[in-house]
Order: sequence, then C-alpha cells, then structure tokens
Amino acid sequence: MSQSKREQVVSHLRYIRQELREMHQGILEEGMLPESGEIRGVMAQMEALFELVEGKTVKKNKADAS
Repeated sequence: MSQSKREQVVSHLRYIRQELREMHQGILEEGMLPESGEIRGVMAQMEALFELVEGKTVKKNKADAS
C-alpha cells in the first residue's frame, strides 16, 4: 500500500473511531441510541474506507438505494 493511501486509510479510521466513541458515550451516559443519520454517516465512511482499500467502487445493493 502506498504511503498516501495508507495515510488516507489512517485518516478514515480515526474519523470512524471518533464517531463510534461519541455514539458509545451517548448510549452509556444518556441511554439514547444514535439517530439513523449518524449511523448512515459512519456506514458511508466505512464504505469509503473499503473502496479505498479495495481500489474500486463497491456496487450498492437494492436496499441501500431505497
């Protein structure tokens, strides 16, 4: 993996970890589940990371399109 790609992966992972930490804290401290938009945002970041690592665009299934 090239250095630039590695840096992008690290950046994506840091962002995802931070978002998940914040969601976890909200669950523990407030007993509230995250909003669906927050979950979708993290999922989108994970998809972007996967595409970066795989080096190609991932096709979305029909459930994601609706």
